[in-house]
Amino acid sequence: MEEFLIIMQSTERPQLIDSDGFRHNVGIIVTNAQGKVFWARRIGRDVWQFPQGGMLQDESPEEAMYRELEEETGLRSAHVRVLGTTPKWLKYRLPKRMIRYDKQPLCVGQKQMWFMLQLLGDDQDVCLNASSEPEFDHWRWVSYWHPLREVVFFKRRVYEQALDHFVALLRQDGIEVRQRRQAR
Repeated sequence: MEEFLIIMQSTERPQLIDSDGFRHNVGIIVTNAQGKVFWARRIGRDVWQFPQGGMLQDESPEEAMYRELEEETGLRSAHVRVLGTTPKWLKYRLPKRMIRYDKQPLCVGQKQMWFMLQLLGDDQDVCLNASSEPEFDHWRWVSYWHPLREVVFFKRRVYEQALDHFVALLRQDGIEVRQRRQAR
């Protein structure tokens, strides 16, 4: 059984941090029928990312995914179909300058279970202010591999692992996804 610690955020919602300092989290990739992916801008910043969020105590990764999906995008389970999930946790470390050394337990990064969802509803079903504390102020559909060029550097490897894993699922569904251009 994995050991973890529970920390209280300012919102008084318990967050899980494992004994290695990784916060339990879910990542969400929503795709449309054309194989484009949902890409959202953090509120008030020029930082783009996939929806993601921390797991709460006694919450499964799937439960956390649906909660975060609705909080961050307004989409509910009826609006999407789960295509797959990563077979293991994917981890990234925070840059040292972003670690809050004054907080205990110390959180050094995220440990994420990723989900690939297909949008069944319409673009109009997206509501970025569905929660009292919105995370995003703008969203758009982008080509499948586009996020690897825009995501913040310390999340790039995890994004690459998730996208590499899920591309086969889209192709199985008959969705055309171009080959990824390798960096030179």
